[in-house]
Amino acid sequence: MPTEPVQFLIERLGAQGDGIAMHDGQQVFVPFTLPGEIVRAEIDGDRARVVEIVTVAPDRAAPRCSQYGECGGCSLQHLSDAAYASFKRDHLAMHLSYAGIKAEIAPTIMAPPHSRRRAIFAAHRTQGRIVIGFHGRRSHRIVPIADCAVIRPALQKLLPGLQAIAAIAAPPRDALTLAATETLTGIDLAITGASPSLSADRRAALAQAADELSLARLSINGEVAMERTPPILRMGGIDVVPPPGGFLQATQESETAMVNLVCEALDGASKVVDLFSGAGTFTLPLAAHASVHAVEGEVAGLQALGRAIRKVRGIKPITTEKRDLFRQPLSQIDLSRFDGAVIDPPRAGAEAQTRELARSGIRQIAMVSCNAQTFARDLKIMVEAGFRIERLTPIDQFLWSPHVEIVAALRR
Repeated sequence: MPTEPVQFLIERLGAQGDGIAMHDGQQVFVPFTLPGEIVRAEIDGDRARVVEIVTVAPDRAAPRCSQYGECGGCSLQHLSDAAYASFKRDHLAMHLSYAGIKAEIAPTIMAPPHSRRRAIFAAHRTQGRIVIGFHGRRSHRIVPIADCAVIRPALQKLLPGLQAIAAIAAPPRDALTLAATETLTGIDLAITGASPSLSADRRAALAQAADELSLARLSINGEVAMERTPPILRMGGIDVVPPPGGFLQATQESETAMVNLVCEALDGASKVVDLFSGAGTFTLPLAAHASVHAVEGEVAGLQALGRAIRKVRGIKPITTEKRDLFRQPLSQIDLSRFDGAVIDPPRAGAEAQTRELARSGIRQIAMVSCNAQTFARDLKIMVEAGFRIERLTPIDQFLWSPHVEIVAALRR
């Protein structure tokens, strides 16, 4: 149970962006506070809730949206722009230091507000009405979103229309997930969590509601239910229709920065392997100058890439391979035919595949990651194998969150 309010000094920010203070010899995590602030807070275990900020830090900024503090999407809107950029860079530096890596870190490439092109909304049927929005901070409660400062305006504008769709598709008790992506040809909406026994009448009603919203495509539990026009993303100047709910980089601005850094890291390579390729975010731009072998565990992404390259002329050859790189990484022998590689694994990293890369004869490698901890672990393998870090760049793709995207250029 929370205690009576206690006054203490916030000493630093933790890895998740919470302020950290000491009380009775123990660390206490205090959300929405900044180093140097003196606060009064109610302590509950190792966490605390601020009652009053007694001394305000000069780096404190006003929140950018009215849901801040309730919505679980953002935790760092109260930082000034300069302090926020430093936090992202320091977050990476901290994990590198834990791994014993000394490296110069480039300035953080920042994402602008209202730039996130994909949002995952939750909807729940409660007391005869539909509540739709984002999950609350450290809870399953759904917070309605009135003025999100992160997502693209088209996604914010879509929310009222999603009420009608959720009212048809939401099950009686469980939450419904609606992944909305802004593409060049309209919104691509992927619903998951709808009842597998959803009637034909309800499916038809959903398709009609999606058409009335002028959605490009609607999919339900992975199956296309309506397609007014193919949803198109452009990768390396090539049009790609992604699979329903498929992975893509969160913002176009950060994707462009990442692609540029990867292409620079592999400049001069003529035969490149793209590990965890997805639908071709790096494959297609790299194919302007090098043959590329795209390896991915999810067949839907490779199928989307295959459909895209069949329509294109004037690029180098692209081959694809479906392979679970966690269970069956490409060996150093498999990798012997390449002189460049890009690896962009999920948050868990790719330790086994990284060890094979380190043993291979490949000389130029671009490492991409969305998790500083597993990135530092895998980067250490490469450094110990004799690779030099030529450039290390944090990218703020996940605005006002503690997460950071990273691109490293390595040369043997």
